[in-house]
Amino acid sequence: MAEDKPDIAWRVVGGLVGLVTAWGARKILAFAWKKATGKEPPIDTESPEVSMGEAIGYAVVMGVGMSVAQIVVNRTAKKRYDAWKALRQVTPGQ
Repeated sequence: MAEDKPDIAWRVVGGLVGLVTAWGARKILAFAWKKATGKEPPIDTESPEVSMGEAIGYAVVMGVGMSVAQIVVNRTAKKRYDAWKALRQVTPGQ
């Protein structure tokens, strides 16, 4: 069975959800990093002033954190969008 292509509305909604999720996750992860380490997150992980351990740790935290946030939010948004779309198909004209 061929999977339907996402409609244009979901593309727009999904894109906006992705942007907001990335922005919010980055802010939350930076706050958590500061609370856990007592230091600001490294801006340039390639700088010699940032230790190798700190650069790798930050990359791991950001990579995993951003991926998990995207998965959770995108799945939730898609379920809600599909439910809304199904409801609109059942009650046309309202």
